[in-house]
Amino acid sequence: MIQLEGEGWRLAWRADLQHFSVLIGGQGWAAELTAAEATALAAAVADLVNEHKALVDQLLVEESISLELERAPWWLALEGDRQKWSLKGVLSPEAGQRALEVSWSGAASAAFCQALQRIGGQP
Repeated sequence: MIQLEGEGWRLAWRADLQHFSVLIGGQGWAAELTAAEATALAAAVADLVNEHKALVDQLLVEESISLELERAPWWLALEGDRQKWSLKGVLSPEAGQRALEVSWSGAASAAFCQALQRIGGQP
């Protein structure tokens, strides 16, 4: 089991669990994901964070940015500025399955994203 957490975020990955092997959490909430949902989240988050990094040098100090990415089953949004940003997302799986909305504050987003990338390739 891999378990990481910080102020305003949590992430746990238990490969021995069959269905919902990943737990993600934010301030006052937590949800379980399948390994496929978590892997898709990790890939989409990486792309969104890399897009922000590519644009950050073009932003003025006082300028804000809002980026969105939709890649099934996730919709993600990154909002903030050069230094700090928040992350939110919506899981919209196939019909008949649960959906959820997630978010991390500006203080927690970068740390959560870094932790997710560390374990994102785990099955």
